[in-house]
Amino acid sequence: MTDSRSPWSGTTHVRGGFVAESVKKGARITGTDRSKLAGELKKKYTSGSSIRALAEETGRSYGFVHRILTENEVQLRGRGGATRGKAKQH
Repeated sequence: MTDSRSPWSGTTHVRGGFVAESVKKGARITGTDRSKLAGELKKKYTSGSSIRALAEETGRSYGFVHRILTENEVQLRGRGGATRGKAKQH
């Protein structure tokens, strides 16, 4: 039986063979639920998952996942992709 106050919706998302428990959209996550989610997100992020992928898997926003990671002192990766170099001299 699930606790009606729990933010966990009981549904799961499957992406790339990984199962992540979904959280009700906008539900406040505190205490042990937040610590559990933070540990899971940290593990996946340090294993190479992007913040956007983690947000999609958990049903939360990019900002929420970013905040959880920074609150837990995770070293975030650079943006990647093409970067702007020095302007070419003509």
